[in-house]
Amino acid sequence: MGPMTDRADLETMLARTGLGDRDAFEAMYNATSAKLFGVCLRVLKNRSEAEDTLQEVYLRIWDAAVGFRPGAASPMSWMITIARNRAIDRLRARKPVTETSTRADGTDLLADLADDAPGPEQVVLAGEVRAQVLRCFEELPEDRAIAVRRAYLDGDSYADLARHFDVPMNTMRTWLRRSLLKLRDCLSR
Repeated sequence: MGPMTDRADLETMLARTGLGDRDAFEAMYNATSAKLFGVCLRVLKNRSEAEDTLQEVYLRIWDAAVGFRPGAASPMSWMITIARNRAIDRLRARKPVTETSTRADGTDLLADLADDAPGPEQVVLAGEVRAQVLRCFEELPEDRAIAVRRAYLDGDSYADLARHFDVPMNTMRTWLRRSLLKLRDCLSR
């Protein structure tokens, strides 16, 4: 994590990523990938596997960002947990159970490495958050909701959207900024 990126910045990036903002996701990747790569490498001790795992980690973060709740955990801790668990899953998949992964009493050493895997409560909560996001989208005028989806989920440029909706580019920027603020307010209720 760079010196210019603090917890509040990461929380904002995660919130925007949860709404499908690719620029926020890229900024978060740039701020955190070196740290998360280190986590994967420490567990796997193989550079190539750590790189592959890191890509899986960011796919998981992209999918799960909508369920991240500031205050429950720091964004970095949350992402490190995802990285550790994904790396441990890969380690388990490549290693047959051997004396090196089993203690004398028969318990699994690898099981002790994993922690904070999403349980049934988190899965339900993520579903509830997703439903809340969809409800909040319904509060936006239809054209604004479509513009937000196309900008942040489909990656359409402001220029493309301005042409599609036949409005000036500054108007499109205003639509998107105000729509994101409305979504944020709705989600905080």
